[in-house]
Parts: sequence; structure tokens; C-alpha cells
Amino acid sequence: MTVVGVICAIMLVIAGILALIRAERGPTSLNRTIALDVFATVVIGGIALEAALSKRTDTLPILVVLSLVGFVGSVTMSRFAAHEPSDGRRVRTPEEIAHDEEVRRRAEEKKGGQL
Repeated sequence: MTVVGVICAIMLVIAGILALIRAERGPTSLNRTIALDVFATVVIGGIALEAALSKRTDTLPILVVLSLVGFVGSVTMSRFAAHEPSDGRRVRTPEEIAHDEEVRRRAEEKKGGQL
């Protein structure tokens, strides 16, 4: 049973690291939401693995609450993403924000000069 527990723990750690990498890289908010949902599932799996190895049943309410929080969070994010504009599906870089601000500022100066 110990060998199986170690193998499961290693697989959960690898899955957690890969999910965090996906959450960091994105590129869209839906990718980040799914990655964080996978990470929450990995945490739930880790708690369940610990409960199984130590033969404890008192962590079951914690697992249920974490599952509900993960589900509600995913549903909430998907509802927001459904109403999100098509150009807002990714996080802009600081360079893109600066460029957009510069374009907006030049347009305002040009409009102000024509009046």
C-alpha cells in the first residue's frame, strides 16, 4: 500500500505543477480557469489520498466543501466568460496597454487640435 501511495502522490505533484504552469501561461481566462480547477481537483485528490493512507474519515466534509467551492467557482467563471467581449479574452501585456494608451492619447490630441 505504501508503494501505491507514493506513486499516487508523485503523480498528483506532477499534475499540480503542470496545472500551475498552465494557469500561469494562459493565454485566455478560460485556460486559467480550467487549470485552477484541475489544481483544486489535485488538492482534493491529495487530501483523499492522505485520508485513505491514514484510514481517516473525518476529512470527508473538507473534501465535499472543496469540491463545491471548485464547482461554483468554475460555473461562475464560465458565466462571466460567456458575456465577455471577444477582444477581452486574454490578459494584455504591459507593452500592449502602453501602446493602446499612446494611440488613445494621440487620437485625443488630434481631435483637440481640430476643434
